[in-house]
Amino acid sequence: MSQNSKANTITVTLRDVAKMIDHSLLHPTMTDADILDGLRIAKKYNTATACIKPYSIPLAKRELEGTGVLICPVLGFPHGNSTTEVKVFEADAAAAAGGQEIDMVINIGKALGGDWDYVSDEIRQVNDAVTGRGAALKVIFENDFLQEGHIIKLCEICSDVGVAFVKTSTGYGFVKQDNGMYTYKGATVPHLKLMRQSCKPRVQIKAAGGVRTLDDLLYVMSLGVTRIGATATVAIMEEAVRRGISDQPAEVAFTPIKGSDGGAY
Repeated sequence: MSQNSKANTITVTLRDVAKMIDHSLLHPTMTDADILDGLRIAKKYNTATACIKPYSIPLAKRELEGTGVLICPVLGFPHGNSTTEVKVFEADAAAAAGGQEIDMVINIGKALGGDWDYVSDEIRQVNDAVTGRGAALKVIFENDFLQEGHIIKLCEICSDVGVAFVKTSTGYGFVKQDNGMYTYKGATVPHLKLMRQSCKPRVQIKAAGGVRTLDDLLYVMSLGVTRIGATATVAIMEEAVRRGISDQPAEVAFTPIKGSDGGAY
């Protein structure tokens, strides 16, 4: 994959598109049958991972055996409120059971309270547990709850620890407003740019919550994002084929995300 000098174009293959996607199977109402259907979608399109609830690891191992799709369980999900000891235990157990990439939610209240020693120690302990099992850690910030200063500090911590990815959101961080309604932005372009600027180059960026179309995917890819969390995998991949993206590298035009100067997708 490469971004071209021509504005709003990028050179990609169909595999590049597929390997941007963590196919998300995390909705609380999903049954085993629903998860199995989702795993088959991940396998069909050869996505980067299937992102699953930890108890689904055995099912995912059976369904994805022999494929190039990695197993990505979540922990401390979606609110990040477990103790560090529980997160470390859960991370070790998930990796031992077959999790190859693990997405962890930070302790959001500790970050908002400025207890950075706690936040840093927790991320380091979980990362040690995950990498000790040969897996990779993605650290979820839940940016809807944070200010820019918090995001920058978290990027610095994650860079110092050496985690594999930082991730914008869970996809489930709905915020109650003063009027009683719940709203959610998820990944936004300004936050993605800020995270890419604030992390060391070796730390990858995952966008989650709102990347729903091929144009969205290609645009965030052009910003340096290397992974997205998506439930719209089928629609994205079918659109890629319709647009002529194939196994051969091709220059593809994309429409920037509306409101990308500051809005959500």
